[in-house]
Amino acid sequence: MRNLNENMVLNIMKNLKCLVVFLLVLANTTIAAAQGDVMEQSETYIWPDDSLVVDNLKQWQDQKFGVLIHWGLYAVPGIVESWSICDEDWITRDTTMTYQQYMDWYFSLAEEFNPNLFDASQWAKACQDAGMRYMIFTTKHHDGFCMYDSRETDFTIARHAFRNDSRRDVLKHVVDAFRQKGFGIGTYFSKPDWHSQDYWWDVYSKKGRGVNYPVAQHPERWNRFCRFTHRQIEEILTGYGQVDILWLDGGWVWPGNRGQDIDMPGIADMARCCQPGIIIVDRTIGGPYENYLTPERTIPDSCLNYPWESCIPLSDDWGYVKKPRWKSARKVINTLVEIVAKGGNLVLGIGPTPDGLIQPEAVDRLHQIGEWLRKNGKAIYSTVPARRYHDGGIWFTTSKDGKQTYAICPLEEGQKVPSTISWKGNTPRGSVRLLATGRKLKTVVKGDSVSVSLPKNMQNQTFVLEMNTVGR
Repeated sequence: MRNLNENMVLNIMKNLKCLVVFLLVLANTTIAAAQGDVMEQSETYIWPDDSLVVDNLKQWQDQKFGVLIHWGLYAVPGIVESWSICDEDWITRDTTMTYQQYMDWYFSLAEEFNPNLFDASQWAKACQDAGMRYMIFTTKHHDGFCMYDSRETDFTIARHAFRNDSRRDVLKHVVDAFRQKGFGIGTYFSKPDWHSQDYWWDVYSKKGRGVNYPVAQHPERWNRFCRFTHRQIEEILTGYGQVDILWLDGGWVWPGNRGQDIDMPGIADMARCCQPGIIIVDRTIGGPYENYLTPERTIPDSCLNYPWESCIPLSDDWGYVKKPRWKSARKVINTLVEIVAKGGNLVLGIGPTPDGLIQPEAVDRLHQIGEWLRKNGKAIYSTVPARRYHDGGIWFTTSKDGKQTYAICPLEEGQKVPSTISWKGNTPRGSVRLLATGRKLKTVVKGDSVSVSLPKNMQNQTFVLEMNTVGR
């Protein structure tokens, strides 16, 4: 009886220890949002201890503006990327088909996806024209369809309708085109794979976005999926030249969620063996493998003192849809201004058509954004937040040495240009100038209050004032 009681105590202590570990992990991570495809941001940040990674993060923070390209099977019918095959309650789909019929139809789109107008150089040119400095391309979304010539699966664009085209290894052509324009190169990769029988096994019904079988009962199947995932990540990091960012999506895949441990330490070691200093973004997980945070479709409420990137699509959708609702160039510019003033980067989502081109409406907006940045980019690129980064409706950035501060005044469409603008703090030393033209403006300083008179003939657009400040 005594031995039995001792064993019971030991088991209780062991279970309590496991519970404590689980709660600690849970406290430092976030899981996918309860509805929709929006992923919540992590609540913690751990600085990497690899000096090369830190240096690369600093260079990435200077770039400020990038593009995130979603392109896959979902472009053919023009629907939300991958999510229609998930069985969560926020999903709507064709009710004339059973769930399995819909899945079969969706996966059969591989035989229709034949983008004969695919032109990666058009993408790169449009993004360069927009003033973007880095790109992230979706190599595989949650549906498992690879946009590169994977050796690990036949479910790739290079093995189906596009297989006889010389451009069938899409990833190669995309990274080559953007690299020629001087872009930093990032690769998006989905940790879950809803096409894989080792993740969604047909023996079990689908219930949500996670692995659909008990991992503890089928460890050999899960281990096979882990090996498959590692090898695919290695493929995209070894066959396509220098890669600066490994952007991992699918934040519900982590050890505390149904035992979905894909060995991130092993992935990180392999990635940095293939690409020394690579930035790894195991998004929404927190910890040492989320080198920058990725608030989705939103901007943090305040300035953050660690690397982060708001990911926001140009339309309402990440991928191509038939009737998009586009954001205006002005909206994107003002969003970029707020993000940079708060210390972050903006990656703008764009989805090429099923034919393989960026739509003219998107190209036009990108050009307008670039026109503004060509005149005012000094206030955006390679800046840091000012000590007072927001006051009186004005956003402030400053040069790294603190000698120049920029007051950025966002105007909405139709808003009347004021005759004067005022703020407190960020007191200028000497004249205040319109950054776009260099014109000096009448300025009155009283204590920490600053008032600047604006020209009467100013156009209605977001404008920037440049001023000398004390320095750091």
